[in-house]
Amino acid sequence: MNLHGKDIKIFAGNSNRELADEIALKVGLPLGEAVVSRFSDGEIAISINEVVRGSDVFIIQSTCPPVNENLVELLILIDALKRASAGRITAVMPYFGYARQDRKAKARDPISAKLVANILTVAGADRILTMDLHAPQLQGFFDIPVDHLLGTPILAQYFYKKFAGDMDDFVVVSPDVGSVGRSRKFAERLDAPLAIIDKRRPKANVCEVMNIIGDVKGRRVVLVDDVIDTAGTIVNAANALHDMGAKEVYACCTHGVLSGPAIDRIRTSAIKEMVMLNTVPLTKEKSISKITKLSVADVFAEAIERIYGDISISTIFTQQ
Repeated sequence: MNLHGKDIKIFAGNSNRELADEIALKVGLPLGEAVVSRFSDGEIAISINEVVRGSDVFIIQSTCPPVNENLVELLILIDALKRASAGRITAVMPYFGYARQDRKAKARDPISAKLVANILTVAGADRILTMDLHAPQLQGFFDIPVDHLLGTPILAQYFYKKFAGDMDDFVVVSPDVGSVGRSRKFAERLDAPLAIIDKRRPKANVCEVMNIIGDVKGRRVVLVDDVIDTAGTIVNAANALHDMGAKEVYACCTHGVLSGPAIDRIRTSAIKEMVMLNTVPLTKEKSISKITKLSVADVFAEAIERIYGDISISTIFTQQ
């Protein structure tokens, strides 16, 4: 029995309207009547054109590039709905920006992920629904409930179907030590061995492959990561695997940010196919033949329906 709102409404900002439309269609509802525009000086203007009093409201908005604009859009949408007396507000953030700034790497660094968590709560969000935070511990940055969905099962299922019946020479590779846990779970789903790349990063967005732990010679490999931004890490890893004798190199990730030189790097790399989820929109300029995009609409739609119906969401993880 739902105790938080008399009905359910789904709204969206401008960050990823294609995914928002797909999720709303899966839920069986139209997107709420809201206009997100700009004043002449660039300030964000929000108009909610329907009654939301007492409603259980879900706002779909990835805080992907342009990160700050999309984040402020989300905050103002939350504030507008809160002031319109919405019963409960859930921020549905397929991609949570600032998640990689989760600790002090050096003196006087900010912990921006914690700051963003605080701002979302103060703005009026009652709950967060997201996918594959850079570190699962980020859930503890929030003082409100966080439902953390997993993208790995969708990616693993794709490769299982792609290579069904021919997995004997398949190896899952972690591009760095920090991704070992995620890659191990991926490997378990495919019943494949795991290899690890040991690398050193001399400065931000620059990495150097040092060593590959595991046997990849003459085998098909897939690199697994959560975020691919400038693609330096994944491309260096792919090229190193190729040089070490890998037969074919594939890569996959949940969040394809693909900023800066990412597309050029992927295009000229040893990667045969790059598979990513649509938590971040893929523009026409970035849609190259090597990139395959999979949808997360089904899992987000089911999560929204369960949250609205006050049904346990943990079973989604076991189903995945």
